[in-house]
Amino acid sequence: MRPLLQTRRLKAGYLGRAVVQGIDLKVQRGEVVCLLGPNGAGKTTTLLTIAGELTPVDGIVMFDNVPTFTPMDQRVRSGGIGLVTEERLVFTKMSARDNLRVGGGSVEAALELFPELEARLSVRGGMLSGGEQQMLALARALSRNPSILLADELSLGLAPKVVDRLLGAVRQAADTSGAGALIVEQHARKALQYSDRMYLMARGQILLELSAQEALDRLDEIEETYLTGTSETEEDHIERLRRKNKKKAWKRLRVRERELARLSGKLISTRSAAEDDYYLEREQQRRDAAMARRKR
Repeated sequence: MRPLLQTRRLKAGYLGRAVVQGIDLKVQRGEVVCLLGPNGAGKTTTLLTIAGELTPVDGIVMFDNVPTFTPMDQRVRSGGIGLVTEERLVFTKMSARDNLRVGGGSVEAALELFPELEARLSVRGGMLSGGEQQMLALARALSRNPSILLADELSLGLAPKVVDRLLGAVRQAADTSGAGALIVEQHARKALQYSDRMYLMARGQILLELSAQEALDRLDEIEETYLTGTSETEEDHIERLRRKNKKKAWKRLRVRERELARLSGKLISTRSAAEDDYYLEREQQRRDAAMARRKR
């Protein structure tokens, strides 16, 4: 049977640096697949690359056995992808009804999935609770009848009953319309109850592929071995590489300065490698302070 979604040796990352290495996964029609792993394993990077927000470093993404290279807006608008990101993407100043309309979906179909939204259609998105915002984002994606749904952390910060409603809607869409779904989740047990298969990621690689029932039977072992703690995050990876490259550039500069001093007999620079480290640390402190100010 031809997969609805397939990746082949997919490498993805940021600034041309791969943090996800050689990912092979597939999703069939009517199948819900969950992608599990510790924080920083590369799950979100994988999902965003499949959605088209990130360009693969290597490898390909295929829909219906056809490689795709289109950007995210085209994949979502006309490529049959429903996307729910970790940030929920709710327009806070627009009403819930307008949020559904702007996504090109059917308000009636959205209310069939989540009848509790009917009383909140005239309320601005920013005034909805976290659970209602997530329902709104998922309803907007599913009401367009996508061929495949990509969802990142549907359960983040929500009550168990709301999580059951969200994951139940994903399961319903797969069973009734034949849509495929790839969901990234932290809560392994809850996600596996609504899934057919699972992939386990750690440090940018797929380590396990099991049926959902097999994963549930081995969940204690999986959680103890793979899901405790964190992996290096994508941001950590980028920052580590940036500092490494900066040190290399400064080292090359010191070599040139010493050679010029030898040839000209003039002292070019008195700065040492230890001072390079000092200035690099000062630069990092300024970056951290600027980031803290932006978050206030």
